[in-house]
Formats: sequence, structure tokens, C-alpha cells
Amino acid sequence: MPLQQETKKYTFSDYLTWPENERWEIIDGVPIMQFAPTWQHQAISRELITQFNAYLKDKPCQVFASPFDLRLPEGNETDDKATFVVQPDITVVCDQGRLKGTGYFGPPTLVIEISSPATARNDRVWKFNKYEQAGVKEYWIVEPDGKFINVFTLQPDDKYGRPESYTETDIIEVSVFPGFTVELKPIFEAI
Repeated sequence: MPLQQETKKYTFSDYLTWPENERWEIIDGVPIMQFAPTWQHQAISRELITQFNAYLKDKPCQVFASPFDLRLPEGNETDDKATFVVQPDITVVCDQGRLKGTGYFGPPTLVIEISSPATARNDRVWKFNKYEQAGVKEYWIVEPDGKFINVFTLQPDDKYGRPESYTETDIIEVSVFPGFTVELKPIFEAI
């Protein structure tokens, strides 16, 4: 019986050699191909980016839309050896020194994923756990079909607490930016 071949763990340096016209994420060393999002997904993303961008203008933080390579290191992994490379739908970063090449290395301040049936498991399990472990202060999961958003905030014990849930008529007070609110009505009216 032949020996089973060891499964290769892919890294960011591998990722950089793949065709530029393809969208990939690497979760724990396993490559996952990404497909073009729906128009509804894009409309929600546009509306969220608009509100975040208006608030962050002339502030030290910036908002980025996918494709934007977020590399979260495991232990002492260097940027090129990162085995967790994702393209969150929206990423807010406040440490300009971690912006590198095609994205960001290290935990950003806030991440928003716009979920779909194809990405739900990744968004709710693998990314949720990695964002929590990495110390992403606030993580939003947007559910276009149900028109609601779950907001997870990192607690003092470095775990996400119970989510705050918001529907299409609510206003979210963004905990990482006191005084900033996001109005959900125009976001969900876009779809």
C-alpha cells in the first residue's frame, strides 16, 4: 500500500504566483476559489463603503473593498508564509504601517462579510474563528436575503460576545468608532 502523500499547505507566496484574473482565498493553507458576487451583494457593499468612506474622510483609518488581500498570521508566520489569506468584502484598517502590496498584514479594526449560500460556512465558522483569534475588534455578517446584520464585538476576554442583530430599518452604532452610525435603510433599499 503506497504511503499517503502529505497535503501541502499553501501560503501567500504561492498565492502571488496564481493567475491574476482568478480570485482565491486560502483558509488554513487550503485554497478556495471565489466567484463573482451577485449584483445585490455589490449594491450592499457599495452602500456600506459610501457611509464608511464619508465618516473616515480626513481620519487616520481607511476602508477597502474586495479584492483586498487580508493576511492573518498564525503564530510567528511572516507575510509571505501566511496560510490564511482572505478577501473580506469590506475591511477597515487604522494601522497604515501594515498596508502592504495587495492588502494588509495583521488584524484590521473592522471586517464586513456579505454572506451568501456559497460563503455562509466560511463566514460563520472559519472566518469568524480566525477573526476572533487574530483580534479583529468588530466583525459584521450581512445577510442580504433576510435583510439583517449580525455585529460581533471583541470582548475583554478576547472572544466575540453575543451578536447585536439589526434589521433593515435600524441604525448601527459602530463601537470601534464612537459617534459613527450606519443607517441600514439605504443599504437594503439598494436591493
